[in-house]
Amino acid sequence: MTRGPSDAKGQAAAAPHPWSVKVIVDQIPEAGLHRAFEADPSQRAAMRDLAGLRDLSEARAEFELRHAGRNRVLVTGRVTARIGQTCVVTLDPIEVAIDEPVDLLFAPEDQVAAIAKAMEEEAETDGEVQDPPEAIVNGTIDLGNLAADALFLGIDPYPRKPDAVFEPPVIAEDPESHPFAALKALKGDSPPPKPKKPKD
Repeated sequence: MTRGPSDAKGQAAAAPHPWSVKVIVDQIPEAGLHRAFEADPSQRAAMRDLAGLRDLSEARAEFELRHAGRNRVLVTGRVTARIGQTCVVTLDPIEVAIDEPVDLLFAPEDQVAAIAKAMEEEAETDGEVQDPPEAIVNGTIDLGNLAADALFLGIDPYPRKPDAVFEPPVIAEDPESHPFAALKALKGDSPPPKPKKPKD
């Protein structure tokens, strides 16, 4: 996952996600926490409609949560899913597997702006761009929301079958568009007049 949840696909990112699995930060053990879960049929149906998919038959997430100091939490893992789309070339139904990695820092809301600024300055120095942190809201991290955003981010907006090749339509050349057509129009269809014979 190369962008934070707030950058996920279009309207899907702005709307509240039906996939919600909250973790209370204060209850994360010092040794860290492992969470694995999957979306139920109603959650999958809601996310399918939200993302405009033909189908969403599977959606799973597996995360590791580790304390990163100053009440921050590092979340790593991956989201996998199987979605149904329509090939943009052939219009045939296709099945697509999504496997999206997640590596994201969560921080208290009052720290987010300062951390993001520090990351920008560091990127200017070493050229390595990192994802800005996400806010810990009311002492919780919603892993389901994070998983939904990663899923949406992994969707190809222009899916095509592996062997599908787009061939532009062949347009017949209009004879009237030929460079000499305008000259012909100026001359008209009548033959040029014959030269007059000189008088004796």
